[in-house]
This record gives sequence, structure tokens and C-alpha cells, in this order.
Amino acid sequence: MLKKLLATQNTWTTLPVRLALAALFIAHGGQKMFGWFGGPGLSATMQGFQQYLGIPAWLAVLAGVTEFFGGLGVLVGLLTRVAATGLSVVMLVAMFKVHWANGFFLNWDGKPNVGHGIEFNVVVLGLTLALVIAGGGAASLDRKLSQ
Repeated sequence: MLKKLLATQNTWTTLPVRLALAALFIAHGGQKMFGWFGGPGLSATMQGFQQYLGIPAWLAVLAGVTEFFGGLGVLVGLLTRVAATGLSVVMLVAMFKVHWANGFFLNWDGKPNVGHGIEFNVVVLGLTLALVIAGGGAASLDRKLSQ
């Protein structure tokens, strides 16, 4: 079962996808969990999820853990499909709970009190789904462990 989960295509094309997603999700997870990069930290993240999104605190913790540790998994290519699936779910929640009301496009003009649409989330969701399909690729721990 584990060997099947780790199986991946012998391709290098997943490496830039993994590196880009890892940078994005480790940074955002670090903001939520640890207050890194000017983020709110865990208690403020839980409060914000509850107050503004109606999402229970335990799901805010799960989102932060998924982003940070899923990002680390994607970075090294360990359990890539599992990590990418979790990150896909995070993107879907962000799309429908936060950004859907703002339409498709990002708020490029920086209009006050206008959030971003789902444009960025669609791109990130596509990249996470590519990893769900392909796995970690040639330069991954998944590949090394499945041989």
C-alpha cells in the first residue's frame, strides 16, 4: 500500500511545481502557525477564522498544519500526493469561503474594502492537482523510497 502511495512518474517537470508550491505554502503556513513573515500566529488565526469566516478553531489549526507541513512534504517530495491533496482542499476552502464573493480577478488596483477574486487560487489548485496526479517526480523522496 505504501509503495503504491509513493509511486511517481520519473519526470523532472514536477520539481519547479513542487518548489514554487513549497515556498508559497510554507510561508503561509508559517504565518498562520508561528506568526512568521508578519503573520498573525495561531491564536489570532483561530480567532479570525471563527469571527470572519465562521470556521471552527480546530479547522484553522488544521489549515495551518496542512499548509506548513504539506508545504514541507511537497518541498522534499515525501508523501507528495497526500500533501498535495490536503493543499488542494485548503485552496478549495479559500476559493469558496473567502474569494468567491469577489469574482474571478485579483484586486490589481488595490481598491479599498475589495478583496481578491479566485484567480490566484485557480492557478494554485491546478498546480496542486498536477502533483496529485503525477506524484513527486524524479527528484523526490517518494521516488527514492518507492524503488
